[in-house]
Amino acid sequence: MTKIRYITLIAGARPNFMKIAPIIHEIERRKVKGERLKYRLVHTGQHYDQKMSDTFFEELKIPEPDANLGCGGGTQAEQTAAIMVAFEKELLANPADLVIVVGDVNSTMACSIVAKKLNAKVAHVEAGIRSFDLTMPEEINRMVTDALADYFFTTTKLANENLCKAGIPVEKIFFVGNVMIDTLLANRNRFKKPSIWDKIGLEKGNYIVMTLHRPANVDGESHFKALLEAIITSSRGLPIIFPVHPRTAKIIESL
Repeated sequence: MTKIRYITLIAGARPNFMKIAPIIHEIERRKVKGERLKYRLVHTGQHYDQKMSDTFFEELKIPEPDANLGCGGGTQAEQTAAIMVAFEKELLANPADLVIVVGDVNSTMACSIVAKKLNAKVAHVEAGIRSFDLTMPEEINRMVTDALADYFFTTTKLANENLCKAGIPVEKIFFVGNVMIDTLLANRNRFKKPSIWDKIGLEKGNYIVMTLHRPANVDGESHFKALLEAIITSSRGLPIIFPVHPRTAKIIESL
């Protein structure tokens, strides 16, 4: 009899579930084809999000998490430590052959460390991404996770090159593309025009959507101001749509 493969999927924040969704869909497809796969979805609770209701999981066509570790808040160290303590208990109670982590949040690194110390294999989805800026907590999370992982799933060929330069054997690297785009395309039939479209008279191909949220980009007033001015200067007069985090909005107001 073929050995059952037990997989634990880790998500720490709402965007992580968007990355996990197509992986779950593929596992379910393979189960229908007869592969003996079992998975457990673990939410570390790193980011509390009131919008993660039943509807959120229904729309992504994935089950609600099997466990929520409730490790939100605290400093970088406090949160990482809390996730490690909670996930160690979770993995001891529910052993896995493979732990799949996505992205570059604290949960990604913390759960990778725990999994390796409990002799579980680790797969990193979105491996090999680098900014080479060690002031970014995410960069440290990526580097540590990639130092521990057994399998590396990449979004770009540049990520492949970064991993090869770090000494990762090429047979462990899989160039699969962007799982976020898989989720985007899977939901195209549900796209709808936002109210702002008519409110400010947007026209197809004649506007820019901008996102800025990294602390290194938005927390320093002078740097943030220079970024905004450069973007506006380069926009050729096109309207710029900027979904703003409340904390970032306060900084804009102070500018």
